[in-house]
Amino acid sequence: MITQVTKGIKISVQTTFEGTFFKNYKMHYAFGYTITIENQSKDAVQLTSRHWKIYDSLNDMETLDGEGVIGKKPVIQPGESHTYNSGCLLTSPIGAMKGHYNMVNMDNAQKFRVYIPTFKFSAPFALN
Repeated sequence: MITQVTKGIKISVQTTFEGTFFKNYKMHYAFGYTITIENQSKDAVQLTSRHWKIYDSLNDMETLDGEGVIGKKPVIQPGESHTYNSGCLLTSPIGAMKGHYNMVNMDNAQKFRVYIPTFKFSAPFALN
């Protein structure tokens, strides 16, 4: 598990290899990830948007921006956490993701970024 803390918000990431399949006559590698966002600060915070950089060892880096996570903009109280699952398709068995969440402190309306540590994807058969 990979973890990082920014301004009292702890991000933990666990990845899994889900399998392979063909799409548009090309092999794809499916990876899943579970992210837990834990509020270790003294103020309630809300996640408003996300920014991802997706690295595929056979392709250029892809940038992805969007509102919330999995259709939600969770408010996380002090001492509480929010966990969600998502996934990524790559055209190679090795890759990585990193990024940040845009957050708002609910007590003072201050906006801030919480960094998501780089986490790697690797199909078990690709490791030597």
